[in-house]
Amino acid sequence: MKQNHSSEIRIPRILIAAPGSGSGKTLLTCALLRLFQRKGIRAAAFKCGPDFIDPMFHKKVLGTPSRNLDLYLAGEDGVRRSFAAGCEGAQIAVIEGVMGYFDGTGSSGMEGSSYHLASVLQAPVLLAVDVRGMSRSAAALIKGFADYGEQRMIRGAFLNRVSPAMANRISGWLESEAGIPVLGSFPVDDALHIESRHLGLVEPDEIPDLLQKIDHAADLLDQTLNLELLLEIAQSAPVLQVEKMSREKPSVEVSPVTIALAEDKAFSFYYEDNLELLKELGAQIVRFSPLHDREIPEADGLLIGGGYPELKAGELAANTFMISSIRRAAEQGMPILAECGGFQYLQEKLVDSEGIEHRMCGVLKGFSRMTKKLVRFGYVEVSGEGGYFGSGQTIRGHEFHYSDSTNNGNACRAVKPDGRAWDCMVVQGRITAGYPHLYYRSDPAFAEAFVAECRKFREERGRN
Repeated sequence: MKQNHSSEIRIPRILIAAPGSGSGKTLLTCALLRLFQRKGIRAAAFKCGPDFIDPMFHKKVLGTPSRNLDLYLAGEDGVRRSFAAGCEGAQIAVIEGVMGYFDGTGSSGMEGSSYHLASVLQAPVLLAVDVRGMSRSAAALIKGFADYGEQRMIRGAFLNRVSPAMANRISGWLESEAGIPVLGSFPVDDALHIESRHLGLVEPDEIPDLLQKIDHAADLLDQTLNLELLLEIAQSAPVLQVEKMSREKPSVEVSPVTIALAEDKAFSFYYEDNLELLKELGAQIVRFSPLHDREIPEADGLLIGGGYPELKAGELAANTFMISSIRRAAEQGMPILAECGGFQYLQEKLVDSEGIEHRMCGVLKGFSRMTKKLVRFGYVEVSGEGGYFGSGQTIRGHEFHYSDSTNNGNACRAVKPDGRAWDCMVVQGRITAGYPHLYYRSDPAFAEAFVAECRKFREERGRN
């Protein structure tokens, strides 16, 4: 059972938005987080939308998890709750937007957008604009964004890839014509570039000099940043009302369970909210590496998320000790939950983009093959019966993958917001696996069922 009660959140906050992708939102967010760190200001970081990779950059800077704030997956109340949880102990919140400021879904085209999120969180917006090749047009562009939409949330701008002289000129035009200040700028500097690949930016651990790159960006930003005005804007955010949910404690004490979480350069896509829900349900998370460890740790359940197994397929296949360990766990009846890359790893083989076959765990029938285009992309509602899905249960998630499988499963049905649908998910004993990345808090009964099976497995083996 759940009980609701309201609370007030008082925290300065800003949302970093942009006219479109590739404008430098992640770079600016990380540089700001580093500057706050240097100045002794405790910051909390967030990412608008379902993206897994940008929060890894935030975490690399702060050393603490960054949370996704996704209005489709969590709803407005859920986003406010996640935001409140992530702000504990922080003095300022920095939210990185997604795509272009107004780019979203639904009939309006703005549902779930950075604009929508800023409205829900009542967060002042700073627009990051790549102005290379522009002069007066930059002021017109920023003014146009500021004047668009029912709620006028844009309170300032950052200019990317611009000379100091041009930044001053654009700043003057913008101040006089729109009353919008330029808070800082980055020059044209190839050293600030962050590489991308098919699912977005490369992961932070793949950039050997990432922290030096972020420090360099912070140094450059510190030369132009009007920190006093930025903090003033952040502090202008009003009190936020949050409907909190608390779970009633079970009538009888339940034993804890241990869930082994696969985490390394092959598997790294996890929502902090999902892991927290598992912990709330009594699970202890123990991390291990399918790439480097010889076996899974002592555990009552196994969780393998998404990532880039196709880039590490040779190393995964070579670690036959780990493959044997996972096979034994499956044969013993250990509950296993796998998403996207984890789903590929459990199948018989993975064919990479070069056409090379790599033998995987073989716990599930079928094999996956990398393609040259997106096979599935976007939000889904997944419903089914069996495994950790209850009758009539629907959980929200998203798919984003360039691979396809000969056995995508038919235990569930995935439905996009526009009505398109397809079969998905393999349920085999205590194994539930498929391409969708699921957001557990959209239907906590799914996570509850998984943890309950982990506890049952623990009891069957006589573990206290």
